[in-house]
Amino acid sequence: MYFKAIQKLDALFLASICAVSFAAQAFGAPPASVAPKPDGHAEVGPHKGTLIELGEEEYHAELVNDEKTHTATIYLLDGEVKENVPIEAKDITITLKHDGKPESFKLKAVPQKTDPAGLSSMFSLKDRELVHDLRRKTSEPRLLLKIKGKPYSANIVLAPKPEPKD
Repeated sequence: MYFKAIQKLDALFLASICAVSFAAQAFGAPPASVAPKPDGHAEVGPHKGTLIELGEEEYHAELVNDEKTHTATIYLLDGEVKENVPIEAKDITITLKHDGKPESFKLKAVPQKTDPAGLSSMFSLKDRELVHDLRRKTSEPRLLLKIKGKPYSANIVLAPKPEPKD
């Protein structure tokens, strides 16, 4: 009985994440930006990852997608991409489509040495499927998290992986 209740809650949680994600897309949530900006802002983060704009440049997330170790890591940074932004969350979520079906991945908090106790500015997950799908154009990956109680949702745009030549 308990297991079925947990399954229902998990399904409800995933459905609510998808609903929020689709609503944000439909009603014009600020798009993520990874292209070079003429105003001098960085396009690559301090960990050599792809920057993802959160809000109106209130914050940034930096995605390091390590294909050798099959690990996706998100670093939370301030609007200037200079300081870490530790948050209370135990995990953050990346949603995407795999074979046309929505999937959700939770990146677990990995506090850095400079993060205050109980907070984390780094989140990571070792998952071959996630790392591979983040580069697929049809996967439509999105980052979902809360910073100081405010929800943020942003598209993740990575350069597609070059196709192997025959």
